[in-house]
Formats: sequence, C-alpha cells, structure tokens
Amino acid sequence: MPAAVGLDRRVVPLEDGFQDVIGKAARGLGLADEALARDAGVSLEEVRRSMRGEFDEGVIRRLAPVLHLGGDALVALGKGDYRPRDPGPIPGFLALHTRWTDMIVNAYLAWDLRSQEAAAFDTGGDCDEMLGAIRDRGLRLRAIFLTHTHGDHIAALARLKEETGARSYVGDREPIPGAEPFAAGAEFCLGSLSIRTLLTSGHSPGGITYLVSGGSRLLAIVGDSLFAGSMGGGNVSYAEALRNNREKVLALPAETVICPGHGPLTSVAEEREHNPFFAS
Repeated sequence: MPAAVGLDRRVVPLEDGFQDVIGKAARGLGLADEALARDAGVSLEEVRRSMRGEFDEGVIRRLAPVLHLGGDALVALGKGDYRPRDPGPIPGFLALHTRWTDMIVNAYLAWDLRSQEAAAFDTGGDCDEMLGAIRDRGLRLRAIFLTHTHGDHIAALARLKEETGARSYVGDREPIPGAEPFAAGAEFCLGSLSIRTLLTSGHSPGGITYLVSGGSRLLAIVGDSLFAGSMGGGNVSYAEALRNNREKVLALPAETVICPGHGPLTSVAEEREHNPFFAS
C-alpha cells in the first residue's frame, strides 16, 4: 500500500527533467524522433540520447525551437539551475506528499483561520498524514475537491470521506461514484475563503483548477495541468492543455502560488519566466 512520506516541500523534487519536457512536447506535436532530428538538424542518435536524459546544450538549443520550447529555460532545466523559489509558510495552508508506485503525489489542505473549517484538494495515495494534520490542528473538513480523477489523486477518497464526513466534489466532465459533479465556473465558500473553479482540461478530460482567495496568499491548485518547470502530458489534447495553462493559469496575478499535483510549489511569475513550455 502506498505510504505517506512526510516530505518537506522544500525538498520535493521536480516532477520532470529536461528529457521529460522534450518527450511531452514531441508527442504533443506528433513529431517522431526521425522528424525531430531532421527538422532540428541533429542526428537521430543525438535526439535519442537527449530523450534518455543525456544533456548536450548544443543539441538542446537546436531541439527547443522545433518543439516550440523556450531554449534558455530548457537549458537551465537540463543543467539543474532551475528550482522555484520557496513561497515560505502560508497560514491556513498545508501541502502533503505521499508515494504512489514510483511517484510522489501532492494533496493540499486549506482552511479558514477563524472557523477552522477546511477543504482538502485531492487525496494523494494515502490520507494518513492528512487525517493527522486535521486532527492536530483541530480542523473540521467540510469538502474534498478533486482536480481530476487519475488514480494517484483519488486513491484515498473513500477513506477520507468515511473518517471525516466531508462531501466530495468533481468537475462534471469526469464524474465518479462518491463525488458530486459541478460545472466549471462554480464557486464555493468556506468561511472567509472563496473557491473559484476553472476548467483546465487537456491532461485529462475535465481537469479543474481551484483558485482559493481570502487567505494570506492567492492559491491556484492545478492538479496535473501544470508543474514547476513542466506540465502534465496532453493525454487528451496537447493544444488544449497549453492553451488552458497559458490563458487561465499563467494569466493570474504574478504572485499567485501554484500548487501542482506533483513536484514543488511554484508561482505564476516563476513559470512565466522559467517553464520551457511557456517561457519565450
């Protein structure tokens, strides 16, 4: 059974390396290795070495424009120079990390500091740490919001509902038993917190970003739509995933804290500048 790992957010590794970014872009654009090599003016073996994670700056800079990726941002990722700035402690907010197979999966708690009413965003692979945090802080979990319905994000839903009595909600393009569907654009209130929903599909059919305001920081809980230095694969539509990230998530105020489904916290400002998919 997946176990909680209790990782500090400052040491949570990036979800993707430069090779993952290259692979996602190539698949999204429908470029086979041979076509990518031809268009970039590099050898097929150089493309395949890059896909395996062998970093060569000259090759990467030739691949980047063909893949519509920011060359400087991609090179920084390949050199290990990119790490998003830690936003520091955020009152009324907690990031939780569990293991699911070979992945680290994020889930989040946000709560009203006066009423102690709380909402969970996804469950991760296991909810032991989340239940402990709820208990230790004297919180009352009122709602469980799902960003999307891939197994690593909803694995503990039944248990979390049973032990807290919280209602659960999911975007209506990805209905599942045990969660109440809503149409994107719906808004929820939790004490002084306002939770606005944005459709950020592309990685999944009905991925939802939850924009949480009313606390000390504006939070965008994005699931697998966007990662620090990368994004979720365009499993449903690569073009749609890019467009939603650019027009909805990265159009938010620069100081917005982005809370992804994998990897460390980041911000809109960081990803505008350092994410290869969106950096100019």
